[in-house]
Amino acid sequence: MSKKMKYLFSKSDCFKYSLYLCRKYHSRISIMATVNKAILLGYVGKDPDVRYVDQGVCVAQVRLATTERGYTLQNGTEVPERTEWHNVIFWRKLGETVEKYVHKGDLIYVEGKIQSRSYDDRQGITRYITEIWADDLKLFTPKGEKVEN
Repeated sequence: MSKKMKYLFSKSDCFKYSLYLCRKYHSRISIMATVNKAILLGYVGKDPDVRYVDQGVCVAQVRLATTERGYTLQNGTEVPERTEWHNVIFWRKLGETVEKYVHKGDLIYVEGKIQSRSYDDRQGITRYITEIWADDLKLFTPKGEKVEN
């Protein structure tokens, strides 16, 4: 076989055929899969708020900061760094782990689902909040070490 491989179809032909198949069989697909996944690596803003609910189930809430670095555009415009704060909820065993091992300033990795809800505050005003319901947690701050950020 020569070093140059010969293809039966060009890339654009393959793309067109893929589109054709998608359009042809799209109406036959009864269930479309969707994904609701958040992946965060950030610093804990304050010690976790922990409470126990129904039959001793642990619920821990953490404020997690993620920061995008600032940069300079080619034309010289400075784009400042930007910090986002996330509300992360940990249930059951994860909540207990957070209660024992997570503290202000710790670097943690979280995987979970994004959920939004509303509630009425004390003045009767409807408030909306978006939370990450954690499925997985990894601790990146070594035991006994405090991170300065």
